[in-house]
Amino acid sequence: MRKVIVSLILLFAVVKMQAQNQGKFSGNFQSSFNIFVVDSNIGVTESTSPQYATQKTSAEAFLFMNYTNYGFNISARYDLFNNSNLLNPGGSYTGEGLGFWQITKEIDKLSLTAGYFYEQFGSGIVFRAYEDRLIGIDYAVQGISAKYKINDNFIIKGFTGRQKGFQANRFGFANQIIKGVNAEGQRSVKNTHFSGGVSFVNRTLDNESMAKIASEINSMPDIYKRFNPKYNVYAYNTYLNTTIKNFNINLEYVGKTKEAVRNQISAELENKSGKVIQANIGYSKSKLGKKRKGGIGINYQYRYIDNYSFFISPNVKTLEGLLGFVPSLTQQSTYRLLARYMAQAINTGEKGHQADINITLDKNNSILINLADIKELNSSRLFREYYIDYSIKIDKNLRVKAGVQTLIYNQAIYQGKPGHANVKTITPFAEINYKLNKKYSLRSEIQYLNTKQDYGSFANVLLELNVSPHYSFSVSDMINVKPNRYEDNPVPNKILHYYSFFGKYNINTTSFTLAYIKQVEGVNCSGGVCRLEPAFSGVRFTITSNF
Repeated sequence: MRKVIVSLILLFAVVKMQAQNQGKFSGNFQSSFNIFVVDSNIGVTESTSPQYATQKTSAEAFLFMNYTNYGFNISARYDLFNNSNLLNPGGSYTGEGLGFWQITKEIDKLSLTAGYFYEQFGSGIVFRAYEDRLIGIDYAVQGISAKYKINDNFIIKGFTGRQKGFQANRFGFANQIIKGVNAEGQRSVKNTHFSGGVSFVNRTLDNESMAKIASEINSMPDIYKRFNPKYNVYAYNTYLNTTIKNFNINLEYVGKTKEAVRNQISAELENKSGKVIQANIGYSKSKLGKKRKGGIGINYQYRYIDNYSFFISPNVKTLEGLLGFVPSLTQQSTYRLLARYMAQAINTGEKGHQADINITLDKNNSILINLADIKELNSSRLFREYYIDYSIKIDKNLRVKAGVQTLIYNQAIYQGKPGHANVKTITPFAEINYKLNKKYSLRSEIQYLNTKQDYGSFANVLLELNVSPHYSFSVSDMINVKPNRYEDNPVPNKILHYYSFFGKYNINTTSFTLAYIKQVEGVNCSGGVCRLEPAFSGVRFTITSNF
């Protein structure tokens, strides 16, 4: 209740300052209301979660406000969760209060921040504080942050604080202290541009966390696996980006000292250091061919992970307490079936490659090729993907894209399902966009995922009507056309339909959506973060607005 009062007082102060001093006031609002409908055919029963059993509904809402004047920037966000499964898909959380507040002051070249802040050092592997509401993530840090701009080419950043955002209490804070400093610079020499930096991050365990870790280590039956845990761990990185005419090279090394870490596969505590090595090489060239209307872009990425996981404590739950984020090496698809088997990073150890080739034949024709190959450090297969699509603009009203994806996916590792065979798929797909006139347009998708593993083969068909500028409607059906069932699969062995109906209304900067959704169990990815989510059946209403 105290946090709610503070939220209202801060909001009143911001509005009052705006009225008196003619500063800049802005913000946004986002909310979601869900109705849960039992459907035993897709494995959604009253035992699935509290929402299906007794609660029947859930809601989340976020109101963000920002005010700038006289070199000050004041921000606040009110968060609400009512019987929400957003933080934990199989659980329920209720809480409301001040989810974010921040005061920043610019003093010449120095920027000081008190309160919550989001930050990233380098690519974010050594440290990343961020939020992703789509999957309930909020890794904000509450503390003090400072940035000093030495000149136009060099900046130093530093912070100290505690992380927020847990499934049991979204408004609580970790007892561990984290500190960090980062220095970045850039320089150009003739046709070559350099940028890069170094970072150093420290996390100190609290006494309660250390006691739990020590107790678990002392209870290990194999005395040779026992070790002396440390309160402090240090992570560091160095990175360099170089652009030479049409070439771009990015290199990064991340290291971490020994600490008690939890094996991502066996869940046992181990005393290990960690490292990540990654490299990106890119080339782009336009105005190719006889008519100089073509172009090509090539990007290659290599990454090596050896026991690198960076959390506030090894005692946290999945997707809690993450300090350094290692993103997926694979491409992120927007198509429903192509995104069904996405590969998150295996922090225990992996090595992999990915390459993108984008060929522009002319302004109407293009080809995209993607190749990805990821293995464990012992060379066991984790993931492999081959992808190609061809896009053509037939005339000013008609665009068509068609392609195919084939992959191998280690379901036992990625989804924690021992005994399940690697999923092997081939998925052809097509998308058609047709503009009827200035007001009406149609978009359709069709995909067919062929596999003998997991739930078996699926077809997905979508039809979308857009009525500019206010309306959008769509209907889709994801059909389990050739079902396959393991013994631990909760759904019946028959053809199943996962219908979705969607409607959207836009008015100025506000959008309203209403959807009826049936969603199969699977991995949901957002921003490179992936998690396994249960099946869903129900109605979802959302409001988003900017002001």
